Amino acid sequence: MTDFPHRRIVVVGATGSGKTTLAGRLAARLGVPHVELDALHWEPNWTHATDEEFRARADAAASAPAWVVDGNYSVCRDIVWSRAEAVVWLDYPFWTVFWRLWNRIWRRWWTRELLWGNNREPLWVHFKLWSDDSLIKWLFKTYWRRKRQYPALLASPEYSRLKVFHLKSQREADDWLEGIEPKA
Repeated sequence: MTDFPHRRIVVVGATGSGKTTLAGRLAARLGVPHVELDALHWEPNWTHATDEEFRARADAAASAPAWVVDGNYSVCRDIVWSRAEAVVWLDYPFWTVFWRLWNRIWRRWWTRELLWGNNREPLWVHFKLWSDDSLIKWLFKTYWRRKRQYPALLASPEYSRLKVFHLKSQREADDWLEGIEPKA
């Protein structure tokens, strides 16, 4: 195990890649708060917080001395990333992410899992590939864009200081997480 010096970490990746799961596991391992940007963004009945409300919530969460944040929201990236010390990029193969997303949609729908606010995962909306409410459409729309976007963002002057952990498989992520020992 190695001493892990980072106390403010952002986990990014494609929709359905496992950001929330890995971020929760990492936060628990480090003993720091886990912040889901989705929880700050979604209001009851699947309505969006305004950009101002969302940015204020992200600002409050990122003001803490330690955290693991998961999410890809560009509207608050400047707030979260400017305070982060490290970025964990889950860069998994498309079909891995696709099947994870499908399984997540199905599980949440079947178990009627309560999400942010009073929200529950709908099922049929995701089959409407013409709808912006479909996470399957969203994955197809954003997967390859994120593969191009993150290297450019991470190389930009304002974010080049961040320590980047670029993980390309679940095994790599599990091994990486297993090797982390919280800073004393």
